[in-house]
Amino acid sequence: MRRKDREITEFEEIIDVMERCGVCRLALHDEEYPYIVPLNFGMQVEEGQIVLYFHGAEEGKKYELIKKNNKASFEMDCSTQLVTILEDGNCTMNYESVIGQGRVEILSENEKEQALDILMRHYREEDFPYNKAVIPKTTVFKLTVEKCSGKRRMKK
Repeated sequence: MRRKDREITEFEEIIDVMERCGVCRLALHDEEYPYIVPLNFGMQVEEGQIVLYFHGAEEGKKYELIKKNNKASFEMDCSTQLVTILEDGNCTMNYESVIGQGRVEILSENEKEQALDILMRHYREEDFPYNKAVIPKTTVFKLTVEKCSGKRRMKK
């Protein structure tokens, strides 16, 4: 990271940023260019291992790409705010972000409900009583994070 003064080095701070993000952008290998898709997500941390959970329709391009190559990168950000410095005629952006890499795996039918529960908890404090009939019609997958880094700029 070029700007070490903006690096988030504490694991718990990185987790805090991730918990406050609403969208995770997943980058998958396509032929000529990367394929990036914004996704809702859930997160679980066990013994220092971050796992991100996602869901979607039963078929689509992202699943085709995951079958070919399950290595992926991700990005998420929050706390974005434009900061103008009128005296200098400049502007900048406040932000907190996390980027990382890992491997994606499609979950089995037996693993889907627990993963969807984790995903729902990311957006609601209490358990959301979602319609369980959608589970068989939903593809659920996870990214096991192999490495990640956080960055923050908060100028007043």
